[in-house]
Amino acid sequence: MSTTETINQASEAVSSLTLKTGEQKDQEEYRYAHLLPHFDPSEKFPALTPFEHVDPGSRALKHADPLAFLKNAARVVQLTPRLGTEVRGVSLLSLDGDGRDQLALEVARRGLMVFRDQHEFIDAGPESYLEWGRHFGRLHVHPTSGHPKNHPEFHLVYKDANSTFNFEVDESITTTVWHSDVSYELQPPGLTTFFLLSVPSTGGDTLFTSQASTLRRLSAPFVAFLRTLSAVHSGVEQAAFSRSGRRGGVVRREPVEHVHPLVRRHPVTGEEALYVNRQFTRRIVGLKKEESETLLNFLYDHVSKAGDLQARVKWEPGTVVLWDNRVTAHSAIVDYGELKERRHGLRITPQAERPIPALEGLELPTL
Repeated sequence: MSTTETINQASEAVSSLTLKTGEQKDQEEYRYAHLLPHFDPSEKFPALTPFEHVDPGSRALKHADPLAFLKNAARVVQLTPRLGTEVRGVSLLSLDGDGRDQLALEVARRGLMVFRDQHEFIDAGPESYLEWGRHFGRLHVHPTSGHPKNHPEFHLVYKDANSTFNFEVDESITTTVWHSDVSYELQPPGLTTFFLLSVPSTGGDTLFTSQASTLRRLSAPFVAFLRTLSAVHSGVEQAAFSRSGRRGGVVRREPVEHVHPLVRRHPVTGEEALYVNRQFTRRIVGLKKEESETLLNFLYDHVSKAGDLQARVKWEPGTVVLWDNRVTAHSAIVDYGELKERRHGLRITPQAERPIPALEGLELPTL
């Protein structure tokens, strides 16, 4: 080996060591370094088992004033007529059991609620997040995403200048992917809590749409037909994405597929909502391939084009967002990549009941 090659190798080693040291220093200085994504290839979990879910919003129906938890709010604004409420002046961390029940009911009714100035809630830490989430249901452990070390109950989304652990499809012309979280589970999430620990200076918004409103826009005969149908929701593609080495390369639980009604009924409000999403819905049971694809693509197109049924959440430090996965769909907007800034989010995801068909007696086959 020549002297020049030896010097070059030594220089590369020093540069590598400097880079690693710089990354370690950055993580040590980052306030939420303890909540960064962690991936352990040896970490495995058994298949999820069914459980009985009692929605806390049902208890609030018996309260004298189901909106009492908002009585001291400084400001309550409807984001749109059909979807979303923004609140200032209410501390989520201070809500008692009755207040949390009332919150669950209002999130079910409005689909989406945005609470500003919740620094105390965000800084309370993992044990507080666990106690909060368990009030609303059994906490879901995601099969592939990153989670904080020793806390698999929290799903993380993360992107910075050098890495991303989001579920992104590089070959797509858009980052907009409408979905309802992990709808492939037998008992998908109900009320979900999400907040950003690190917010880019601009961009990184989240879009939401009302699946109850998208259903109401369709003609009565067409809705009657949709109510007779069910569809397969699959986690196979998401697992394959991780097995390819991306998003941390970890699959903690084997992927599942389950059949859910195309139109579901909310267990508390009784409201009916469209329940298909481009990310996880794969085919309609009983239809020919071309029929299924045509119908699903029509519904996906309807959801994505209905801007008058959507709300856009612009993040700011201290924001906590809650939505009901049974009556909404959402999509992250990954438009901040060129800024080389960090976007670090944490999701608390309680599971709910198996989707209830809007059509009474609809049989859901087992795969």
